[in-house]
Amino acid sequence: MIGLISATAAGAAARDRLAAAWPERTRVYEGPVGQAVRAAFAECEQLVCFLATGAVVRLLAPLLAGKAADPGVVCVDEGGRFAVSLLGGHGGGANALAREVGEVLGAEPVVTTATDAVGLPGLDTLGLPYEGSVAAVSRALLDGEPVALEAEVAWPLPPLPVAPQGSYTVRVTDRAVAPGEREVLLRPPSLVVGVGASKGAPAEEVIGLVEEALREAGLSPRSVAELATVDAKAEEPGIVAAAERLGVPLVTYSAEELAAVEVPNPSDAPLAAVGTPSVAEAAALVRGGELLVPKKKSAARPAMATCAVVRRPGRGRLAVVGLGPGARDLLTPRAAAELRRASVLVGLDQYVDQIRDLLRPGTRVLESGLGAEEERARTAVAQARKGHAVALIGSGDAGVYAMASPALAEASDDIDVVGVPGVTAALAAGAVLGAPLGHDHVSISLSDLHTPWEVIERRVRAAAEADLVVTFYNPRSRGRDWQLPKALAILAGHREPTTPVGVVRNASRPDEAGRVTTLAALDPATVDMMTVVTVGNTATRIIAGRMVTPRGYRWQEDPK
Repeated sequence: MIGLISATAAGAAARDRLAAAWPERTRVYEGPVGQAVRAAFAECEQLVCFLATGAVVRLLAPLLAGKAADPGVVCVDEGGRFAVSLLGGHGGGANALAREVGEVLGAEPVVTTATDAVGLPGLDTLGLPYEGSVAAVSRALLDGEPVALEAEVAWPLPPLPVAPQGSYTVRVTDRAVAPGEREVLLRPPSLVVGVGASKGAPAEEVIGLVEEALREAGLSPRSVAELATVDAKAEEPGIVAAAERLGVPLVTYSAEELAAVEVPNPSDAPLAAVGTPSVAEAAALVRGGELLVPKKKSAARPAMATCAVVRRPGRGRLAVVGLGPGARDLLTPRAAAELRRASVLVGLDQYVDQIRDLLRPGTRVLESGLGAEEERARTAVAQARKGHAVALIGSGDAGVYAMASPALAEASDDIDVVGVPGVTAALAAGAVLGAPLGHDHVSISLSDLHTPWEVIERRVRAAAEADLVVTFYNPRSRGRDWQLPKALAILAGHREPTTPVGVVRNASRPDEAGRVTTLAALDPATVDMMTVVTVGNTATRIIAGRMVTPRGYRWQEDPK
């Protein structure tokens, strides 16, 4: 919960705007400011104070307990100009909260945390449990000192400016080791503990068995992602208690699913009891991985619990990102976030140049020239399969004549794939022209590099006969100068010569140029590969110099 505190009418107005935007996340604290701050500090995970920073500092000083316990605090000035991350920038989430508040109120977020200021992800903000000298290693990264990354377990981390060797180390490990003096340990959620138990097995027996198995194998409990068992044991008190002790979810599978898993130590006892020859090993292995601890029984006599431990490899992550038509303000916040998250960026060199300044230090860039789409797709998927966080970029929307298709054709279910939509060239051009896409429309690429012209022509004819507004991508190049005249001729067979046509070059970019003409007057020689051509349907009109295609609803028809 986020506590909101204000002292003046101006502050209360901004406070109420935030409360209205986040009704489920916020609680307004009324009354004397000092009392309100103390109450919110004790009851909320975060605070937004619409007060001067000096006043908030004095009010908070007696309340501070420590970096790990204090809530995140953001201050907003009386004029609503700045949202200042004051306390708990990383641990309390104040840096991210300042940015969110800024988006809602139109305020400038002020973040002074050193790593954020230079674009480095904080080692304590990666979403992984951590141990060791975070401050010292972070300072080394900031100072440009060599910091080595030792990934004993492959995991998709954001970019870090690391070196093959260094006097400081970031180690990704699920082993129960202590950090060195100049080391940070990151604990990936790589371990799955499968558990089986007889009815009424004591919680102490199950918990003791799991802790003993991890300890003997030299594995860290902080890397346990989940406990797994058979559906029939979903409410067994001892198993539920073990999951609660470790602070992880309890995941269950049907007996049929577990029976299909090949295990080294099947048994007749669980087969008779719950319908599968293995519970602990099968539940741990059902989604793949390396069996680190085979089935182990508890020490009690008779033993009422079994467990097994599996290490699942980190799944790489491939984000297919649409950059939009080129203007920076049409790059979506989600796309920008994915660019900052990726440790590997794959893209066409000219698109990489557009967003290079958004990349974090340490991002590995794999760029190539025109005509290498399939190669880029294969490269991106291969990097994700190695456990990296990868961003594959394309212009417009990555799923429209761009990189999503070849990448997803290459990818299998061994990596996580995220699609990030972007503003397409057709939409950007449509906004320049007016409202040409107000009703049914279609986009057709006139490039016959990968699609036979016979197929393209059949689609153009179908669109013409269906009276669809048509946007032509890749309309004309030096080596392809006849396709656009041919396509326009097909449309002219079904539409009047006065049909509006919009021509937009470099939509949304500094040298953007757009004009509205007609089907009869358009000169194809004025069109190139940087141009989008939109041909209206029989209802499209030119109104005040803009293309408008009516939505066509009956209630909009002119009265007779």
